[in-house]
This record gives sequence, C-alpha cells and structure tokens, in this order.
Amino acid sequence: MIGMFMTAALATVVIAFGALVRLIIGPTNPDRVVAADTINTLTVAVLILLSVLYEQFIFIDVAIVYALLSFVSTLYIAKHIGGEL
Repeated sequence: MIGMFMTAALATVVIAFGALVRLIIGPTNPDRVVAADTINTLTVAVLILLSVLYEQFIFIDVAIVYALLSFVSTLYIAKHIGGEL
C-alpha cells in the first residue's frame, strides 16, 4: 500500500515537471498561467498523498491553505491579464 502512494506521488511530480516546461516555454501568458495553476493543483495532490503515506494530517491543513492562496493568486493574475486592474 505504501508503494502505491509513493508511486502516485512520484508520478504526480513527473507530470508537474511537464507543466513546468509549458510554464517556461509557453507561447502566451494565459498558457503560462494555466501551467502555473496546474503545478499548484498537482502540489496540493502531492501534499494529500504524502499526508496519507506518512499519516501526518497536518499536510492536509497545509494543502488547504496552499490551495486557497493558489486560487486567489490565479484570480488576481487572470484579472491582470484581462485588463481589469
């Protein structure tokens, strides 16, 4: 069971590196924003998987706060790109 959660966490990190490539070479700013949001979502997923793996439920609290801050920052960047700021 532990191996399954560790494999899922490592696969999620590998996928996040794919999104990091899009973040660096993305042709437009909205592509970069979506890539950054994807990385943030995958980070939350890894935190949840590690919480289950290590049986440390503080990771879930950290994941919730991180997701909230990520959401607010994505909204702010989207408004900035949309020209409403």
